[in-house]
Amino acid sequence: MAKKYYQGRYRPQNPEKYKGDVSNIQYRSGWELRLCSYLDKHPKVLEWSSEEVVLPYVSPIDNRIHRYFPDFLVKQLNKEGNIETILIEVKPYAQTRPPDPAKGKTPSGRPSRRFLNEVKTWGVNEAKWKAAEEFCRDRKWKFQKLTEHDLGIK
Repeated sequence: MAKKYYQGRYRPQNPEKYKGDVSNIQYRSGWELRLCSYLDKHPKVLEWSSEEVVLPYVSPIDNRIHRYFPDFLVKQLNKEGNIETILIEVKPYAQTRPPDPAKGKTPSGRPSRRFLNEVKTWGVNEAKWKAAEEFCRDRKWKFQKLTEHDLGIK
């Protein structure tokens, strides 16, 4: 059975809440699509955007500056009724933890290609998230990583 990939453009029901080019809201996974719909419809979300913020970060792979586009920027009312701003990244749970070296060996005991790719992905993600945390701290915003568990997907 072929694996489904969810990518496309989201058309909001409440375009006035979207801050950015409302005709070009991209989602790159079913999880992002689910979050677009939630942000668009939730009454406590005042504004939101997708991949509209650009952050520089230094990649540990090549030690050069790259650009990071976090998935979402949200302004919402919190439980106390205050406006808070949250920068959100949507990732599979497995990519929010460092790879397990015990599971990354070939039968001969060497690191597998898959493990080496996971280490590379983890290093780049960690650099991006550190840049996002610093960016948010400077603005008194929050940075949040959401996984399938947070989005109610098993």
